[in-house]
Amino acid sequence: MVRKILLLILILPAFILRGPAGSQAQESPNFQVVVNMVQLNVAVTDKKGNYITGLRPQDFEILEDGIAEKAATFAEGDEPARSLSDSADREPAAAIPGGRGSDGVSNQTLASLVNGANVFVLFDTSDYMYRGFVFAQDAITEFIRSLSTADKIAFYSYSRDISRTSALTSDRSQVLQAVRSTVAGDQAALYNALLLTLKDAAQNTGRKVVVVFSNGPDNSSVVPPEDVAEFAQSAGISIYMISTQEARLEPVSTAVFDRMTAATGGKAYFAKNWKDENRAFASIRDDLAHLYSLSYYPRPNPNTGWRAITVKLVGDQLKKYKVRTRNGYRPQPRRFSKGENTTLSEVAPK
Repeated sequence: MVRKILLLILILPAFILRGPAGSQAQESPNFQVVVNMVQLNVAVTDKKGNYITGLRPQDFEILEDGIAEKAATFAEGDEPARSLSDSADREPAAAIPGGRGSDGVSNQTLASLVNGANVFVLFDTSDYMYRGFVFAQDAITEFIRSLSTADKIAFYSYSRDISRTSALTSDRSQVLQAVRSTVAGDQAALYNALLLTLKDAAQNTGRKVVVVFSNGPDNSSVVPPEDVAEFAQSAGISIYMISTQEARLEPVSTAVFDRMTAATGGKAYFAKNWKDENRAFASIRDDLAHLYSLSYYPRPNPNTGWRAITVKLVGDQLKKYKVRTRNGYRPQPRRFSKGENTTLSEVAPK
């Protein structure tokens, strides 16, 4: 009798799972697009490249796929983000599975949008760097010292593999020690290392930027640069790239650097000498200090693919200025049924 009862207990769940509902749950995984707060780093300059400061939230118009969006938070430079949730006419994003409503920005969200930026520095230590290695280290060191005290910094280096030398920290001495510990050697897998750096940066809240120093083209990556750029756009991470004239010798690399940085709201620099390297790092530092930070909860949008973002300035007096930010993102689907999870695990960090 006991054996019959045990057999029934084992058979019954299997019978239930083979029913129509159980079979459909197994064979048709449930995909949902989850869109929470979209965060934008926005630079505003005049025709000469001078930064325009003192703008207000109402001076910006945000469009996603042509749909007007309402800013949820706003900040300028290193100031803390402030909530704009008192706007009663904002539509909820409840139609988007996993989206946030319009009942204001939570204290936890605002706490995560602290002043300053999370800056991830990625240094090329491949065999391209035998010449000018010390000058590059000096330029990076000066850049780290010059950043706002509100900024947190992580330092990575790469050749064929990536080395996470210093985790994200506000301790400048720890990061500087990591810079001085680097040595040159092996081939360059820039796009592999950049994608892994972006994935690390994406785990953090608030403003995120990656600053890359590269001395030449990529000759070892398995990841195409287009995939790297799309991930950065979707994660809201601006990419800044500083390269020496070695990259200019390969027009393809030059074009890729220009396109990738522009798509994410960053910039590309090509330094002729170590003085140019220092000027490029100083330009990035100034850019970070003058960025506007805006965020919004997307209005209902049936588009589960690429969504275009446009940021404009409102008013005849402001339309003459240039706005630079990322040009879109792709909502990340989440699979709720049991399935295989694919990651870039082949590129093993040191």
